[in-house]
Amino acid sequence: MDVLHFLFGLFGNATALFLFLSPTITFKRIIRSKSTEQFSGIPYVMTLLNCLLSAWYGLPFVSKNNLLVSTINGTGAAIESIYVLIFIFYAPKKEKAKILGLFTFVLAVFSAVALISLFALQGSHRKLFCGLAATIFSIIMYASPLSIMRMVIKTKSVEFMPFFLSLFVFLCGTSWFVYGLLGRDAFVAIPNGFGCGLGTMQLILYFIYRNNKGSKEEAKKPAANGTAEIGVGPPEKPHQEKQANGKVLQDEQV
Repeated sequence: MDVLHFLFGLFGNATALFLFLSPTITFKRIIRSKSTEQFSGIPYVMTLLNCLLSAWYGLPFVSKNNLLVSTINGTGAAIESIYVLIFIFYAPKKEKAKILGLFTFVLAVFSAVALISLFALQGSHRKLFCGLAATIFSIIMYASPLSIMRMVIKTKSVEFMPFFLSLFVFLCGTSWFVYGLLGRDAFVAIPNGFGCGLGTMQLILYFIYRNNKGSKEEAKKPAANGTAEIGVGPPEKPHQEKQANGKVLQDEQV
């Protein structure tokens, strides 16, 4: 049981790392054009909060046998921080102020959770408090691709929902769901079970519409909101961005 638990944790680390790194295509474009264009920075900030809370939850003094949760989410937090800082640097003044404010809010929320859990709570109460916080934002991150799925149904095109990203969302959610079940940890199993279900829905949509060119006019319209993991379209075209949600955030939970 312990060996299986460890193996599913390792596999979860690998699949989550792929999701965290998938927005690099978007940020290469942002750096090259020196503009955030119509991309949204919100998913990256929210994924950062999810990673921080999940990494904190996985620490030994909060929950036992979840160190692999901390390692990948700590890595994810560092990666998402870089994305957020790049986005702030290249964003127009109004968007820069909005994302900077949200970034400050995320750091404040994480600091509050960490301090309260350290100095006001102990044992099972500490685990419950940190687990609930991590679970809520994990579900939000996994839910962020819903806007992309709605777009796929509307346009009957999977241009902005690449197969391998959808596959890794499914694999990531499934591996951490099983990891949570084997470790009897509801705070890991529940949000990732949700992610597994959404990943399954994305794959079903992909196979339904994979050979359908869809509505070209609708599919080519750029959107300001979306998800970091899922929103990776062709570099030459405007495309939809992530989760939540990310990711990526789709991101993103682990």
